[in-house]
Amino acid sequence: MGESVAEATITNWLKEVGDKIEADEAVLEIATDKVDSEVPSEVSGILVEQLFSKDDLVQVGQTIAIIETEGGELVSIVKEAVAPEVIAEVVKTVDAAKESVAAPVDFSDSEKFLSPLVKNIAKEEGVSVAELASISGTGKEGRVTKNDILDYVKNRASQPVVAAPVAAVQKPVAAPVVQKAAPVSVSGGDEIIEMDRMRKLIAGYMVASVQTSAHVQSFIEVDVTNIVKWREKNKNTFEKREGEKLTYTPIFMEAVAKALKDYPGMNISVDGDYIIKKKNINLGMAASLPNGNLIVPVIKNADQLNLVGMAKAVNDLGGRAKAGKLKPDDTQGGTYTVTNVGTFGSVFGTPILNQPQVGILALGAIRKMPAVIETPEGDFIGIRQKMFLSHSYDHRVVDGALGGSFVKRVAEYLEAFDVNRDV
Repeated sequence: MGESVAEATITNWLKEVGDKIEADEAVLEIATDKVDSEVPSEVSGILVEQLFSKDDLVQVGQTIAIIETEGGELVSIVKEAVAPEVIAEVVKTVDAAKESVAAPVDFSDSEKFLSPLVKNIAKEEGVSVAELASISGTGKEGRVTKNDILDYVKNRASQPVVAAPVAAVQKPVAAPVVQKAAPVSVSGGDEIIEMDRMRKLIAGYMVASVQTSAHVQSFIEVDVTNIVKWREKNKNTFEKREGEKLTYTPIFMEAVAKALKDYPGMNISVDGDYIIKKKNINLGMAASLPNGNLIVPVIKNADQLNLVGMAKAVNDLGGRAKAGKLKPDDTQGGTYTVTNVGTFGSVFGTPILNQPQVGILALGAIRKMPAVIETPEGDFIGIRQKMFLSHSYDHRVVDGALGGSFVKRVAEYLEAFDVNRDV
């Protein structure tokens, strides 16, 4: 699923218990954020157990199903050769191990604040909630840090065993979930459609982003006449040589990547009271899907690509997005996002931040405009190709000087585009 993906939701089982499965045949469908994908079997055999149900959230690395291969008859041979009481003890031990693995430690019982990193280390090392409670944290307000838990694990053998409380902790009973009744058309003429899973996710992300960040916008007009002329001159040659269409998007992406190198303060994310400076420049590229939903595949290490590489990356991700063939990792790890609102004729827009990023750039439609042209002989009115860049940024950590300077630098790179550049 990709190293940056930590969990997925099972959306549908394609095979039921008892079904025969061929190698590489899809067994179930999963969803990670906005990407749906199939999970194929690595072996041929018969599905004997489903360890999770539909809509269950599964961590990467967990076993989700058991498939009996052709070597399964070995089980009957072993059973005949081993005493029944030994088999019973082995089965009991295996069942206990299954329960232990299937039931991860519930850290919600801990009164201490535990960071995700500390929780993951605790899970991997089998550190219980009671043991975590005994660790003296050296962080702010006594929080357990990464070094605290690693030191504890290292010296664990010499530490006294902390027994878990004998009495079961009575968890508060959750309030009953009130099912909201579906709206009913009074006149009978309205069509009522429930949001699909992706639209519900998008709605949740957008509302959360507005509630999280202080959105501010800066706008700048850009003369892209040289880019338009260069593309018209070279697009056919480029397509014949590379087998790829040359759109404006990779040219704009190249300028954004350069500007992010100049202003690394825009290539950051926010985690609580901490600012995380990103090492890599990974550009998200908002793409519209045939069903009207939106998805943001990511071009990894965009600053290391030349124009040909950028064009191939843009076309590949855009094509697979429209075909519904993106992989879960294709939408992970973005550090800054670009959206092309000009595709739909919009002159400019005010896009919402893709959390936890702090900036998103909207590309407006390119239009022929009358403009003042300055020459040594004087000023003239001429027809130029112009567009607006709309930059939304998180005012919690990005002030107007940085937000405005960044979008101005993008404009400078676009206006300085070399019309004689090799394709």
